[in-house]
Amino acid sequence: MNRFTAAARPAVTALLAAALLLLTLLAGPPLAHADSGPRTLYAAPHGQGDTCTRARPCSLEGARDEARTVTGRDTRVLLRSGTYARTEPLRLDARDSGREGHTVTWAAAPGARPVLSGGRALTGWSRNGDGTWTADVPDGGAPRQLFVDGERAVRARGAACAADVCDATKEGMSGARATGIADWRRPTDAEAVIRVRWRNYHCRVTGLSGDDLTFAQPCWTNSSSGTDRTGPSWDSTTVDSDRYAGVAFFENAVELLDKPGEFVWDSGARTVTYLPRKGEDMRRARAVTPHTEQLLVIDGAHDLTLAGLGFAHAAYRQPGTDEGYAGTQAGLTLTGADGPVDHAGRHYTKPSAALTVRGGRHITVERARFTHLGGAGAILEAGTKDSSITRSSFTDLSSGALYVGDTEPRPEEALAGERNTVSHNTVREAGVEYTDAVGIWAGYEAELTVDHNTLDHLPYSGVSVGWGWNQPEARRSVLRDNKVTNNRLTHVMEVSHGQHDGGAVYTQGSQPGTVISGNYINRSGYGNTERDGNGIYLDEQSSHLRVERNVITRVGYKWVSNWADYGIENTVSGNWTDTAAPDLGGRGSVMTGNHTGLDELPAQALRTAVSAGAGSAPAEHLRRDLARTGTPSQSSDDGSAAASRAIDGDTTTDTRTLREEGAWWRVDLGRPRHVSRIEVWNDASMTTADFDVTTDTGTVHVTGEALRPTLVELACTTRHVTIKATGTGRVALAQVLVHP
Repeated sequence: MNRFTAAARPAVTALLAAALLLLTLLAGPPLAHADSGPRTLYAAPHGQGDTCTRARPCSLEGARDEARTVTGRDTRVLLRSGTYARTEPLRLDARDSGREGHTVTWAAAPGARPVLSGGRALTGWSRNGDGTWTADVPDGGAPRQLFVDGERAVRARGAACAADVCDATKEGMSGARATGIADWRRPTDAEAVIRVRWRNYHCRVTGLSGDDLTFAQPCWTNSSSGTDRTGPSWDSTTVDSDRYAGVAFFENAVELLDKPGEFVWDSGARTVTYLPRKGEDMRRARAVTPHTEQLLVIDGAHDLTLAGLGFAHAAYRQPGTDEGYAGTQAGLTLTGADGPVDHAGRHYTKPSAALTVRGGRHITVERARFTHLGGAGAILEAGTKDSSITRSSFTDLSSGALYVGDTEPRPEEALAGERNTVSHNTVREAGVEYTDAVGIWAGYEAELTVDHNTLDHLPYSGVSVGWGWNQPEARRSVLRDNKVTNNRLTHVMEVSHGQHDGGAVYTQGSQPGTVISGNYINRSGYGNTERDGNGIYLDEQSSHLRVERNVITRVGYKWVSNWADYGIENTVSGNWTDTAAPDLGGRGSVMTGNHTGLDELPAQALRTAVSAGAGSAPAEHLRRDLARTGTPSQSSDDGSAAASRAIDGDTTTDTRTLREEGAWWRVDLGRPRHVSRIEVWNDASMTTADFDVTTDTGTVHVTGEALRPTLVELACTTRHVTIKATGTGRVALAQVLVHP
């Protein structure tokens, strides 16, 4: 029997409703939002299915597809340790973006080291009677690189061939007999590698006729003056120009396989033959050749983070095709048999990269590892904005480490690169194969930040920002407000690679608001065989830049160069350097308050140098120069090139004697001094050669040209130091330093 009357029921209903409301308020948000924490998916090298749990991980594509179904919450895809072998790139697009304030992150699982690899293992090695080993290569592209137990092998290469033997023309080259190529078993597998000033060329031999060689097309036409598309209208750095000095080397012929660590590819037999280094046993060694070009492509995505991922063994196939590698500048190439006349480089082609971001927004790459690559590390292009690559490492790359932006001076807004950041990265041993590549390249960018990166041991320039030279179509561009700050650049423009006319920091174009500040630059072009290799190089049209508070030491030529009269209104102030430089060119360009000709860095400069780069590292201390206060003299004066110019603290000024028997230059230190090293810096024309360095206690003979510098190590007490030619000639010097 119902104990409540009908009249009481409304009151009870109201009481129950109030109680339910109180419970709801105490319980917090509605149940529909209780599960709004991040969704975590797992991937593994051999993952499969669509569960994507820790116990049952997915493949990368499986995790990507499952992540696309997640809505209303953050998404994390965690990659477990191991090698993710890629036969094609992982592709992420707009569907893989963070939405409505939520984030999407692809990251290494805690403690894991995942690596996306484009490598193919070579197995089944058989030993040959000459000590080499051979392995079959499965179908696919021709291997251009080989890594054995994590160490890069070298394509078998020969000696240099001078221009009077290997004479290059628009049609090809002579020298097939003198080089021995005419007798090679497979000459059409070989390539000529040529370096002309800042350019690099790799073209495959396609035929022989008597002493003449022909090369793959359009590679050879694009490398020679066979097209007016080769570069700026004033340019004379093609393979058939007056600046061509010959072939650096031919490579990839079994007849050249004579040094441990070299390999050769035979396209007919589809084999790789390798001469092991000491201690390598190819029955147990892990041999990998890059096979897949791109490993990860992000196209049109936004609000996406990559953290802790590794990239290895990505290929770069273009140089092995008929396109070859017709280098233009900084690792970009001229491709195609025809196309628009393009003297500003608008249609040049970037190298292939392991990671490519196109049209990205708020893409974050951090703690990534790029190593053992056949091409470049990463590219941000096609209007990528507000994105960053930070705290990542780039080591042992055939091309450059990072390419940011594009080569169109006035792109539509959607394709303009803006507000991107490259910071706290380390770049070491990039440009190993394509030595014209730079460490970090940026085209027409606005508000780019390149900050606190460490770049070390690079064949050409370190950081390059801007494009277009002084061509009419490039004089007005979107370049502005870029920052190259607090970077450490050491051992760049390495002389052994024969690339010239660059700098540790290199710029092009009018860049209002751009600042180059707080960088430590040491040994750019050091030990050069000609007057070349700048610290900060404001080339061509570089205008409206500020260069301030940098520490620049031990450079092969100018610590700052602004030579063009159309590079205007640049300001260089408050920098520290151990040499001097000519006045800046261009209207309104000024140098003020710089500390030049130092033989000791002051405390503030040392603090700047030590704090530059991705991590604190010591700066090279300068050594006191006893010659600076000495009394110089020379056997004769050629015009105004007086003896005093060798002790003026300026490696851009020269002494010069007349041409005579036993010409000499001397400095009197004033009293006997203990000496441990003498530095001899040759003059602009590399005049001084085959000379004696004589002290009061002995003589050291130097054969060949003096470098910039030649170091003479000794331990003696002397008052006099003499540089004397051993035959008939001149003595001409930029600087002589005598260190206690």
